[in-house]
Amino acid sequence: MNPLFLSTAIEAVTAAGRIQMEFLDSGFKITKKGAIDLVTEADVAVEKMFRALIAERFPDHTILAEEFGGIERGTWVLGFRAGFAPLTQQLSENTSTSIGPLVNFQGLYSLNTWLLVGMMLEWERHGVSLEQPDVDLGHQDTVSVLPTVELRPVKLGRITPYVNMSFGVNINSFGEDTAIRISPSNTFAWRLGWGADYRLNERFALNAEWAYKRNDGHATVNGLRNDDWNASSFGFLFGGKMFF
Repeated sequence: MNPLFLSTAIEAVTAAGRIQMEFLDSGFKITKKGAIDLVTEADVAVEKMFRALIAERFPDHTILAEEFGGIERGTWVLGFRAGFAPLTQQLSENTSTSIGPLVNFQGLYSLNTWLLVGMMLEWERHGVSLEQPDVDLGHQDTVSVLPTVELRPVKLGRITPYVNMSFGVNINSFGEDTAIRISPSNTFAWRLGWGADYRLNERFALNAEWAYKRNDGHATVNGLRNDDWNASSFGFLFGGKMFF
């Protein structure tokens, strides 16, 4: 065994004991990470000391610890969210679109305390009409298949903020209300999301997320190609998650 490992372990345990005794003498604040999961100021101070010591002695080592990082390693996360999505711009020249419904399913797995990988499946619908003359054309549906990476660097009490990124495909279709035939292309999907979970207990959390999704392609209108067809959108999602 590398003697530096043993000396570092002894130094860490000694320093941890000193920190705990200082808090015991002066008093400390207790907060809850969950319904029956407590954390004290001493816990946080000890982990900060330990992280700093390991980073100094062994900068190439990865630290797996309890108080920092947004999730436990080896956790499955299943989410169901619903909300609304306005387009980021005009779909095409001389068109207007409605703010449409948005539904999102996700399944993620935590590789460590801050990194998750998995999949999202998302659906949205937008009504489309001409501006001049005012004619209702129908609606565009988009189903997005999105392999996803998510980062959860910290926990703030019951709240866990995160950011995720997805690359995949948008499968677009159009339901016409007139004789005008519209066929939008499938497109490359790139999605960037920000959100937070509010843990109710060990298994359940409330969730809110905001995201941008790229959906820029072309459409065939009555047999003619229209390269100005951009259904990129902002999504606002609200729902719940389960942890296993």
